[in-house]
Amino acid sequence: MARRYVDLSVPLETGIVSDPDIMLPQITYMAHKDTAGQICSFFPGLKEDDLPGGEGWAIEMMQIATHNGTHLDAPYHHHSTMNNGERALTIDEVPLEWCLNPGVKLDFRHFDDGYIVTANDVKNELERIGHEIQPLDIVVVNTSAGDRYGEPDYLIKGCGMGREATLFLTRQGVRVTGTDAWSWDAPFPLTAQAFAKKPDPAMIWEGHRASMEIGYCHMEKLTNLETLPPYGFEISCFPYKIKDASAGFTRAVAIFNE
Repeated sequence: MARRYVDLSVPLETGIVSDPDIMLPQITYMAHKDTAGQICSFFPGLKEDDLPGGEGWAIEMMQIATHNGTHLDAPYHHHSTMNNGERALTIDEVPLEWCLNPGVKLDFRHFDDGYIVTANDVKNELERIGHEIQPLDIVVVNTSAGDRYGEPDYLIKGCGMGREATLFLTRQGVRVTGTDAWSWDAPFPLTAQAFAKKPDPAMIWEGHRASMEIGYCHMEKLTNLETLPPYGFEISCFPYKIKDASAGFTRAVAIFNE
């Protein structure tokens, strides 16, 4: 059986709007012509001219956050506890069986930026596409942020998944979700406007905080979701294993058996 793969991950890069200023990644690129001396330092007597073309190796030095690029949040990112009081799992503790499962795509591109998706919205979309959630389905949400990655307005684009919508999924056994927006929740600047009108702390990060009741992971900054059908594929999203960390980079991929 042939397989087809769709890359759901954005490249890690600098010079674009991908994160708030306080956590933008920095990458220093060193080309072959810059590093011949590095190789020579391992071999006394070796001269740069002795190397093929006088070239060393290509290497990059990075200053990054675990939440840069396409990544998988661990329950520990959301709060120190999950499952009503248990210690929250860090990214190196996330069960591998959560990370390769049938995928389901919910199309919420029609919702306004900052809209809080409800459980009924999720139910209506599942009815529209004709799918019943199964335990460990990986549910990804296509928002209006999907085609704005790297653009000036990216951080204020997309709807957010509310607490009740998130719990609707996790109560049915979903343990990994994902979005093409910067956050599973509504954009912070738009939530801040709502908070200014009605200062209710419960609205802040409500989708993330749902993990306090049922621990789950979610991916952020996905791409190409608009190319996926509602279901009929698998998603692989194994995270990079960082000790005691709140997230890990992932090369999220949709896999079709054809």
